[in-house]
Amino acid sequence: MLYIPIMPLLHVSVRGTMRDMTSTALANAIESFTHTRGYLAAATMGLPPRAAVTALAEELQRWSAAESEPMDYGDIVERTRAHYAKLVGVNASRVAIGSQTSVLASVIACSLPAGSEVVCVTSDFTSIVFPFLQQQGLTVRSVPLAELAEAVSDTTNLVVFSLIQSCNGAVADVEAITRAAARHGARTLCDVTQAAGVHPVDASRFDATVCHAYKWLCAPRGVAFLTISEDFAEHITPVQAGWYAGEDIWCSVYGPDMTLATDARQFDVSPAWQAWVGAEHSIELFANIDIAEVWEHSIRLGNMLCDALGIEQQDRAIVTWPDESGADLVKLEAAGITASGRAGRLRAAFHLWNTDDDVAAVIAALRA
Repeated sequence: MLYIPIMPLLHVSVRGTMRDMTSTALANAIESFTHTRGYLAAATMGLPPRAAVTALAEELQRWSAAESEPMDYGDIVERTRAHYAKLVGVNASRVAIGSQTSVLASVIACSLPAGSEVVCVTSDFTSIVFPFLQQQGLTVRSVPLAELAEAVSDTTNLVVFSLIQSCNGAVADVEAITRAAARHGARTLCDVTQAAGVHPVDASRFDATVCHAYKWLCAPRGVAFLTISEDFAEHITPVQAGWYAGEDIWCSVYGPDMTLATDARQFDVSPAWQAWVGAEHSIELFANIDIAEVWEHSIRLGNMLCDALGIEQQDRAIVTWPDESGADLVKLEAAGITASGRAGRLRAAFHLWNTDDDVAAVIAALRA
């Protein structure tokens, strides 16, 4: 349990203050969400914007009325693909779709030659580690995040890491890691699941990235993305190829002839239709705001909480502190605050909808 120093709580008129401090686009985006008070769990599961909820409800009604047509979802997927491409700074032709990050990472793991060395991060999320541990013939080394760049050597084939660590919110030193990889001729695979939507992402800096959109991007679960450079794609086999990976999707539903897409769509997995109906609105929302502004807003609240807790500022959207017994998490839950516990620490995640009042509420709950 964390000792909370006695100090005045900060109370402000939050909604008015936020409008004064943020751009119009971000203020409008914030107003797209409801039931956000005390919700500090975007690192676990995002909240849907109202437009996504409305679209999903309408789609379920169409489906129940036998009015849905499978071909109609194609345009929704392509618009969503384009929104995500804009968000992470690549051409839509370099974006593949899927449903889980582990599946997308497994495609890359399956394509590495026997004897390849993969360097991962100790305590990273297992969806990007297990696929490589499962491949016989690979050498997988795990090192602390702070030592990742130094751990890359001439024997390294692939560097695998999360841009932001799920367990504690630590942000990878992308410049040092990519520079080390380039110096030693290694490829990079970056998981941006805990970053996209809250921290700026430039996917073009990596050979490949994976992202599940149900966290900070606030999409329904079952919507994931792979970005892959044209050069790296030439070395990866689309082992999960199905009808949706075809050059002409609706001409690929029967074999044995196979003509896959020539761009990243060759790695597509058939979409979970209804999930993409909601995802289109969520990802469009984030593609059209300044994510750097979201990050600044989130780390301001995170550092405010650190100050109130009497701990060192972490400069992160995810603030953690020791809570082995879970006592602090129980206090927050009793006060109606939604957070999470990971690796023996309490994890409070600040997103665009959070306010100064959420910080005050956490401190009040812990002191109770």
